[in-house]
Amino acid sequence: MERYWIAVASAEHARKGKAGFMQVNHGKAAPLRRLSPGDGVIYYSPAETFRGKDKLQAFTLIGRVKPGDIYAGEMGGGTAYRRDVDYVEAADASIAPLLDQLEFTRGRTNWGYQMRFGLFEISAHDFGRIAQAMGARI
Repeated sequence: MERYWIAVASAEHARKGKAGFMQVNHGKAAPLRRLSPGDGVIYYSPAETFRGKDKLQAFTLIGRVKPGDIYAGEMGGGTAYRRDVDYVEAADASIAPLLDQLEFTRGRTNWGYQMRFGLFEISAHDFGRIAQAMGARI
């Protein structure tokens, strides 16, 4: 059964993975083990740059996890664990107009708290709604 996920990273970092991979929580392997081939993944970017004050609050990438295992890649002279993803063409979509439409944000004033975990599961409804907002065919 496919599952759906939000990964959190600056747009700058998320777009580095557009080449076909994802990493979360500064390259930790454990969160990536929760994903399976075929799962849907959406990146949410609170800012354009890492630790930046340039607020973005938008969904920036969307795709599906490809078959294969987690593997080590390089990140700033260290090791970062990755998982391959088949990303599709999509436009950035602000979260603001979706706050009342998404199950994980609707009626919550502290909706951003769960973003601190770097990776969390969402419903099929929310995945579809975000994909639609991004103009993604997935």
